Amino acid sequence: MSERSTKAESRTTSDLVVERLLEWGVDTCFGICGDQVNGFFEALRTHPRMRFVHVRHEENAALACVGYAKFTGRPAACAATAGPGAVHLLNGLYDARVDGAPVIAVTGLSYHDTIGAHFLQDLPSDRLLEHACMFSERIMGPEHALPATDLAVRSALMNRGPSHLAIPIDVQSVALGDDTPSPKNVPGHLSLAPQPFTVVPPEDQVRAAAELLNACERVAICAGAGARGAGDELEQVAEVLGAPIVKAGLGKDCVPDDSPFTTGGMGLIGTRASHEAFETCDGFLIVGSSTPYYEFWPEPGQARGVQIDLNADRIAMRYPVEVGLVGHAKNVLERLLPLLDRKTDRSFLERAQASYRRWWELIGEQAASSGTPLRPQVVTWELSKALPDGAIVTGDAGTVTAWGGRLRLRQGMQYSFSGTLCSMGSAVPYAIGAQCAYPDRPVIAFTGDGSMSMGMGELATLAQYGLPIKVVVLRNDSLALEVWEQTALLSNPQMACELHPIDFAAVARACGLRAFRIDEPGQAAEVFAEAMAADGPCLIEAVTDPYEAPFGESLQPAHAQHMAQAFGKGEPAAPEMARNLLQENRVAQSPALQEHYDELARYTRNPQG
Repeated sequence: MSERSTKAESRTTSDLVVERLLEWGVDTCFGICGDQVNGFFEALRTHPRMRFVHVRHEENAALACVGYAKFTGRPAACAATAGPGAVHLLNGLYDARVDGAPVIAVTGLSYHDTIGAHFLQDLPSDRLLEHACMFSERIMGPEHALPATDLAVRSALMNRGPSHLAIPIDVQSVALGDDTPSPKNVPGHLSLAPQPFTVVPPEDQVRAAAELLNACERVAICAGAGARGAGDELEQVAEVLGAPIVKAGLGKDCVPDDSPFTTGGMGLIGTRASHEAFETCDGFLIVGSSTPYYEFWPEPGQARGVQIDLNADRIAMRYPVEVGLVGHAKNVLERLLPLLDRKTDRSFLERAQASYRRWWELIGEQAASSGTPLRPQVVTWELSKALPDGAIVTGDAGTVTAWGGRLRLRQGMQYSFSGTLCSMGSAVPYAIGAQCAYPDRPVIAFTGDGSMSMGMGELATLAQYGLPIKVVVLRNDSLALEVWEQTALLSNPQMACELHPIDFAAVARACGLRAFRIDEPGQAAEVFAEAMAADGPCLIEAVTDPYEAPFGESLQPAHAQHMAQAFGKGEPAAPEMARNLLQENRVAQSPALQEHYDELARYTRNPQG
C-alpha cells in the first residue's frame, strides 16, 4: 500500500465530516467540547481552516449559528457532547427551524455498542433532535460520513432549517481503512454539485394578482422575513400602487425605517400609522409574512388579498387571499411590477406617511424626557443616531423587542431577532454569529436585563476572541414585558416579574470588556459615541423605567380594558403604568386609550380606585 493511500485511509469519521463541511463552505463552528464528542474535536484541532468559537453554553452555540445564517444565508456548524450538551442545543435549533435558518449541528453519542444500555449521557440525540431538525441522522462509520454530511448540508440549504449529525464516540475516531462499504455505497457516487434554485409562480397567477391589485383603490403591504433582500422591488411596487409598507417584526430591515413608503412595525409593538393602513385598505399584499399577530391585519372580507411566500403551505394560513404566488419575493415582485398600473390617487399613501411622521414626532418628544429612570425611548433615539453605517443589530425577547422596533435603521443596515420562538437571551449569541461572519462590520447586540442574565457567560466569549461587539443592555430590574402582558392580555396583576438587580457594567469589566453606564438622559449621546468608537467589545448599561408602556399607541380596546381590570384587582404599579399610558400625546394617537381613558385615569390618583 502506498504512503499516500495509507495517509488517506488513516482519516477518521470526524476528519471526513469536517473536511466535507469545509468543501461545502461551512467554515465556522460554535460549541463546547465534552467526553462524548471529543473525537470530533480532534478533527477540529487538526483542521485549522474550520474556525472554532468556544461559547459558554451549547444553546448559545446553536443561536450563534442562527445569527450567522440569518445575516449571510449560509450555514455554520455547532457541536456538543451527548446527553445534556445535545439537550442544550434544542432551543437554538428550534429557533433555526421556526425562523428558517440553515444550521448544521454535530453531537456525540454513547459507544455504538452501549447505546440504549443506560450508559453515561446515553440519550439518543439523533431521535432527540429529530423534531427540531429537518434532517437528523446517526453516522455509522467513516464510509457513511460523506453521504450523511452531504444530505445534512443539502437539507439545511434547501429547507432553510437545521440539520443534525450524531456520531457515537468510538465511531468518531474510526479510520477510513477500518470500515467496509456496503455494495450499495458505490465509490465516487457523490459530488458537491451546487443547488441554487429560484421559485417563480405561473404567469397566469401573476397576471391574476396584478389584476386584483389594479382593481383596488387602497392597497396596504405587509412585509415579513421573506421580503428581506427584496427591498428595492418592494419600494418600486409601493410607489406604483401608492401603498404603505407595513413591516412585521422579522421584516424590520427589508426596507429602511426612513423609507418614504414604510409605516414601520405592526402588532402590539407597531405604529398607529400601520394599523390605520390595515383598518382602511381595500387591497392587501402579503410578502413573506406569516406573523402570529394577524389580528392586526385587515378584517377577513374587508380587503382583497394577494400573498407571496416561498412556502406553499403558508398561503392563506393567516388571511383568506384570492391569489397565492409561491416563490422568492424578489423574483415574484420583479415579474409582478410591469403588470401593475400606477395609481394617480396618492391620498392613501400620503395619509399613512403623515401619520408615520406624527408617530416619530411622538417618539422624539418621549426621547426628550429628562426624567429618571430613563425612558427607553431616550436610549433608542440616541443609539439610532450613533449606529455606524452598515451596522448589524441583533434584538432580543421582552420589552426590548418593542424598543428595538423604535431603532431607526438606515439603508445598508441589518436587523434580526428570535422572532417566532421569542427566545430570551438570543441577542448576544446572534451577534457572535454575525460578527464571525462579518468581522469588518459593526455589530450591536440590543438586549434587556432578563435576557442578558440568561447568558452573561458569553461576555467572556467576546473578550476571549476580541469580538468588537457593542452590547446595549436595558436594565429595569423586571421582566417588564410580562408585567404588561399579564395586565393587558389577561387582566391580571403582575406576578413573579421582579428581577434581583445586577450590575451588568461590573460583570462586563470582570469578563474583560470595557463598560459604560447611563443613568441620566443627558449622558446617552456621549456614551454611545464613545462606545461605538471604542476598539474591541464593550457593554453599555442603561437604567430604564420598567413601567414605560411599550405599546400604548398600538393597543386594541380590549387590551386597555384588561389593564383597567388588572389595576382594579390590585396591580401594585397601577399609578406608574397609568400615568405613562395616559400621557397626552400618546392618548392622541391611541383610540383604545381614548375609549378607556376614564377607567384608567382613576388609577393615576388612587391605585385602589
